[in-house]
Amino acid sequence: MNPLPPPAAISERQRQAARALDETVQAQLARANMGLSPVSMALAAADWAMHLALSPGRQMVLGQRALALAQQAWLAAARPQADDQGLPLPEKDARFRDESWQQWPFSALKEGFKARDAWWREAAQVDGLTRHHQHVVDFFTRQALDALSPSNWPATNAEAHHRARATGGTSLLAGYQNFTKDLQKHRHAQPDADPQTLEPLTFEVGKDVAATPGKVVFRNHLIELIQYTPTTDKVYPEPLLIVPSCIMKYYILDLSPANSMVRYLVGQGYTVFIVSWRNPDASDRDLGMQDYLRLGVMEAMAAVKERTQAPRIHALGYCLGGTFLAMVAAALGHESRADQGKGPAREHVAFPPHMPELASVTLLAAQTDFSEPGEMGVFIDDDQIQALRQDMERKGYFSGKAMAGSFQFLNARDLVWSRSTRRYLLGQDEVDFDLMSWNADVTRLPARMHSEYLSSLFLNNALATGQYRVGGVGVALMDIHAPMLVVGTTRDHVSPWRSVYKIHLQTDTHVTFVLAAGGHNAGIVSEPGRPRRSYQIAATEDGNGWTGPDEWEASAPVREGSWWEAMDAWLKERSGKPVAPPTIDPAHVLCDAPGENVMVRYAD
Repeated sequence: MNPLPPPAAISERQRQAARALDETVQAQLARANMGLSPVSMALAAADWAMHLALSPGRQMVLGQRALALAQQAWLAAARPQADDQGLPLPEKDARFRDESWQQWPFSALKEGFKARDAWWREAAQVDGLTRHHQHVVDFFTRQALDALSPSNWPATNAEAHHRARATGGTSLLAGYQNFTKDLQKHRHAQPDADPQTLEPLTFEVGKDVAATPGKVVFRNHLIELIQYTPTTDKVYPEPLLIVPSCIMKYYILDLSPANSMVRYLVGQGYTVFIVSWRNPDASDRDLGMQDYLRLGVMEAMAAVKERTQAPRIHALGYCLGGTFLAMVAAALGHESRADQGKGPAREHVAFPPHMPELASVTLLAAQTDFSEPGEMGVFIDDDQIQALRQDMERKGYFSGKAMAGSFQFLNARDLVWSRSTRRYLLGQDEVDFDLMSWNADVTRLPARMHSEYLSSLFLNNALATGQYRVGGVGVALMDIHAPMLVVGTTRDHVSPWRSVYKIHLQTDTHVTFVLAAGGHNAGIVSEPGRPRRSYQIAATEDGNGWTGPDEWEASAPVREGSWWEAMDAWLKERSGKPVAPPTIDPAHVLCDAPGENVMVRYAD
């Protein structure tokens, strides 16, 4: 007779079965909730509701405010405000700027919605909520209000009615055709679809975009390194390595020839290299942050030195690529101080051989302090990350489709609702352009790397607090001794410029800060000659003390034009005398640019 298993073994099996059941249920709930943790959202809603229920004074104020806003809306609908010449005042909200919104009953719908919008935004503000819960309540209040706008619905959109009458109904027919076409495309979009069956991008990679001539001169499992062909008789002796974000395809910085930062820099006399990240699959699930730092940044820097024999290089990082670059720059500074014997004995970072010295570090829309991550912080807490981990453990990666959806969610008014209004209610076709085509070319992240990134940086803010370890050695940004050019953008939902500005608190070196007009992508892709572009720029030397972001913004001079020209001038000041361009050794050439990594696409 077989002996019964010990009670401890039964208990362990029960715990494992219970954990598996819990994870299955939670994963299903998260998928039904568009990947968001229902626990996290419920906790935020309960925190708000309980604090409001226990605040009778706040309730009375909100009641009075509701009456005042209702009266204001009624008067505005009955008698629209006008200027001194009797002309209607311009509408600030772009959704209601068409003149048809001035006509009854649409004026009443518009003013009523604006009153409700103002009331709910005020009602979301309740004393006593945790900072994160307040952020979640604010964000989802805005999302709900944007969804309920009368501009989103055919029965209440004044502009759609006016256009339908003017076109004899053809705008509604065109909108219906756009809707059915998009719906059919969505239904046929299978996560496991063969990449060969994906709809071609509007702008062909290697022909219309990512077309700057060059060669792939280095490759490992994670990256390809592209060296671009010089176009000037002389080049600066310090090559420039660009580290784009692995969240996106690298050619955001090499779009059409007219707005390619890579082509611009090559034309200014720099020997330009760029990292092209691997688009991972399930087999890459165990690639972590340390792999991205070593294989992605360190080995690229070493390869640049080997290919050019330049002892010093300029390095530029964009978005998460800038965060990675800051980590490696801090590790290099740590190693330099250790070699010089400054301060107490220091551990040594295990770098690849042939690492160059950094002549400068440029960070574009890159956060190094994540204590105020902007709208992204809504999706970051323990429950949200747990929901993400469960999904990533099943797949082995964080899907590009989910990532694109997250970025759309951050700016749903423009990227979802306004787009739907134009396509479905007004029957307007989208005018595709290179940045939109690039945006559709989504990428994945390995499960382990994405989990470590969220936990160490967003949750624990390890880099800003000196707790992050590179190669097992703790590093701090104050170890960076290369001069820095740091760029933020005014309307950045991903890397808010005030958060990017905190680099001043973390470093002990020269920092030139640029605040460029635009968003996370369009503010960076800001080529010379584009109209309505401006930026502010000011430098802070070591020992100048702290200037807050608002004071900096008030005092920094505003310049018209592209900040690329300021970057070019800044790099030239820190470059040597121009020399003959380095030749690209045929022995190092693996293929022509744009290489193979950038061509890999997935449906999910």
